[in-house]
Amino acid sequence: MIQEKSDPLALFGDWYAEAAKTELNEPNAVALATVGPDGTPSARMVLLKDYDSAGFVFYTNYESRKGQHLLAHTKGALLFHWKSLRRQIRLEGPVSQTTPEEADAYFATRARGSQIGAWASEQSRPLESRFALEKRVAEYTARHLVGTVPRPAHWSGFRLQPLLIEFWQDGAFRLHDRLEYRRGSADQPWATRTLFP
Repeated sequence: MIQEKSDPLALFGDWYAEAAKTELNEPNAVALATVGPDGTPSARMVLLKDYDSAGFVFYTNYESRKGQHLLAHTKGALLFHWKSLRRQIRLEGPVSQTTPEEADAYFATRARGSQIGAWASEQSRPLESRFALEKRVAEYTARHLVGTVPRPAHWSGFRLQPLLIEFWQDGAFRLHDRLEYRRGSADQPWATRTLFP
């Protein structure tokens, strides 16, 4: 059975810490689902970079497909799946932009090559060849040969403020444990309930 806590972030923190010990690669990898202008859902993996009571933060190119989706339709869903632990956590809620200061602070911690890549990649747009990408990387490397690499204006973060968090733990014979936390808005208390598998 999942050990219920009054604060789902505390439970998330426990599970996340366990995943950090057991997952071989990137325990912070999370599937992000967005909705396009025609209502079609789209999912892809991103990396969680921070979380607290204000929400769960990830960074991307705002001109990418997911960036455009979230700027136009400010709701999203996240799904963590930790195969080694046989656990999942689902989150749903409104999405907002991080502040420029937050984005600057995180961007400064990235490897220089990743900083250059944020300038060079026209994320989600057609690429004529790998050589074209490598050429852009070389051009931006030359532009930022000395000193710090500034954050591109089109590259920043999003914060998902969960109104629903569901903890899922594998059970024998597909009789899984599911614990849901739900609230109507960020200033309301959490209500919990267990769900059928």
